[in-house]
Amino acid sequence: MYFLYIIYIDNNIVIKSELPGVDKKDIVVHVNGRFLTIKGERLSENEVKEDKYHRRERSYGKFERVFTLPEVDPDKIKAGYKNGVLKIDIPKPGEQKPKQITVQ
Repeated sequence: MYFLYIIYIDNNIVIKSELPGVDKKDIVVHVNGRFLTIKGERLSENEVKEDKYHRRERSYGKFERVFTLPEVDPDKIKAGYKNGVLKIDIPKPGEQKPKQITVQ
């Protein structure tokens, strides 16, 4: 489990996700049509047996989340990872205005 939020800033959809302990090379962001997928893996930092933990609040292993997007241009999506936070900027398409079609 990891925390994230999705906000609208100007004409962008911004997704920020906290992924502490995840290496950048273990994160995949994929767009397929209107679906954006974030997946990756948080590897265990040491070889401690499960029965040795008194308490462990950080989860390890693979994760995946899928989000439905409005119509967007996948070539304009940008993602960055800094200080354990993944940030994805998704430009929203311009507002479509009504258009009259001439019948020929």
